[in-house]
Amino acid sequence: MEVAPRVSIGLPVYNGQHYLSRALDSLLGQTFHDFELIISDNASSDATPEICREYAARDPRIRYVRHEVNRGAAWNFNYVFGLARGAYFKWHAHDDMLEPTFLERCVTVLERDPQIVLAFSRTRVVDAAGHTLYTYDERLRTDSPLASVRFRDLICIGHPCFQVFGVIRADVLRRTPLIGNYVPSDRILLARLGLLGPFYEAPEHLFISRRHPAQSVRAAKLRARAAWFDPANEGKIVMPHFRTLYEYLKAIRETPLPPDEARRCYRALLRWVVSDHNWARLGNDVVYAGRQAGRRVLRRIRALHSTTVARRNSL
Repeated sequence: MEVAPRVSIGLPVYNGQHYLSRALDSLLGQTFHDFELIISDNASSDATPEICREYAARDPRIRYVRHEVNRGAAWNFNYVFGLARGAYFKWHAHDDMLEPTFLERCVTVLERDPQIVLAFSRTRVVDAAGHTLYTYDERLRTDSPLASVRFRDLICIGHPCFQVFGVIRADVLRRTPLIGNYVPSDRILLARLGLLGPFYEAPEHLFISRRHPAQSVRAAKLRARAAWFDPANEGKIVMPHFRTLYEYLKAIRETPLPPDEARRCYRALLRWVVSDHNWARLGNDVVYAGRQAGRRVLRRIRALHSTTVARRNSL
């Protein structure tokens, strides 16, 4: 019987030819070797399939799956996790890289402390050419033994969600809804994981996040990103801030917490509403939705009027 790897790495990709090879080299160059790499190609139209097949032919740890239809980033992220066999799981973006000891450092922590649900490291941010732009050293209290403290920092302190690319206990990740087909579901997932247990952050900068103009989440405004998560969202009226509020409420409600901790989480959520102008963003969601709905009604009225006039003229 084939023995399951200790770690599964899921790499969802769409048209990643420019940076994919460097990402794969950084994964295959890890000092920790007991992993499988699942690449899910979301109907790429560039050289991504050729690159993936070349690497898969060279390393038996790689499993490459290509899809003929682009079903969106959320579906692809969840698909690779569905194929994972390891006790630990990590998502990896096609344009990011790891220092050689990233996996070893994270797995050692998870093996040592069964309470830790996610292990990560500090981050170095680079440009398209790989030159360092800055290091990200914001400290969140995600290592706190209190779920309410972890939840508060994850929702109330602005952060770029780098932790979603950490090494996560697969059995804990299965207790969440994974990546939703809405904005910002990666932030919601981290909040849910924070409710389920503490994170560990290594002080070394072992994760390398690349910034470049072609990044999907940087190329579009917040509401427009909904179609990146799921193409079916194209043209729909989306209210990302109300959806965030709803998902935070749902996360608290669905997590078994002591009553005192649940109350503290609700207070943290109230703080999220009133801080950082989120109350104004919620109001903007309502205004935006109202305007979009009004425009659709006007278009239907005009179309109906044009049809009526055409019928009259044909009599």
